[in-house]
Amino acid sequence: MSLSNAEIRPEAEAGFPRHLRDWRQKRRLSQLDLALASGVSQRHVSFLESGRANPSRNMILQLSETLEVPLRDRNAWLTAAGFAPVFRTRTLDDPQMGQVLAAVQMMLSAHEPFPAIALDRAWNVTLSNRSFDMLGAMLGDDIWERIGGGRRNLMRLMFHPNGIRPFVTNWSAVGPFMWSRAQREAETLGGLEMQAVLDDLAPHQDFDVLWSAADAALVPVMPFQMQVGELKISMFAVVATFGTAQDVTADELRIETLFPADPETEALFRGAAGSQR
Repeated sequence: MSLSNAEIRPEAEAGFPRHLRDWRQKRRLSQLDLALASGVSQRHVSFLESGRANPSRNMILQLSETLEVPLRDRNAWLTAAGFAPVFRTRTLDDPQMGQVLAAVQMMLSAHEPFPAIALDRAWNVTLSNRSFDMLGAMLGDDIWERIGGGRRNLMRLMFHPNGIRPFVTNWSAVGPFMWSRAQREAETLGGLEMQAVLDDLAPHQDFDVLWSAADAALVPVMPFQMQVGELKISMFAVVATFGTAQDVTADELRIETLFPADPETEALFRGAAGSQR
């Protein structure tokens, strides 16, 4: 069962009904699909989207869990329906985030001598290890000022014309891959912050390159290759998230670890770490 446009009440164009409908469509589910996945009748899903029925707090949490809605947006659902937000947004230095912060710092430190960073959902660098800072310093001590007034944002580092892009030797392969990943996250994670970054960087892009990715070799992962002076670096990334986050900040954290893709890069970072001791 689905309602015609004539049966959709005006209030359904805003508030909770709009949130539910938008996220269901983002996940490319029909009302029947959502009903079967959530254990809610299709009739009730239809009534919720049309504004003919009001959701309970538990119903909002049940449907948003089924649709894998980020915690920040689940709070928006609750607020739109007249309920108080459930999930807090604590800073990493909040005492209650002590174990989370310790875990992140442990992961970043344990990954040395190779670069690792913690990102939020707009790819702002929240924390970094010494190896990542060293990698950034190769591009100049003022790199973050050049690309965004001091804001440490990975997308700006990659796609701003004053950032890392001129040093990337396989840009026709890695550029489209990263741009598509960021667009996909902005859509699937409801990332308005990321979309704002993309919109700001879009005028600087050659979309003939971004929309026509080079034919990548059949390798297990996409390497990121760059050359700074005589130094050649080849790395690939592994991304980790918190699987049981109950705080907005923890839910949005991404731990990105870079691994050497060839023996020369491994030797470079191990040698640099050894010289700093």
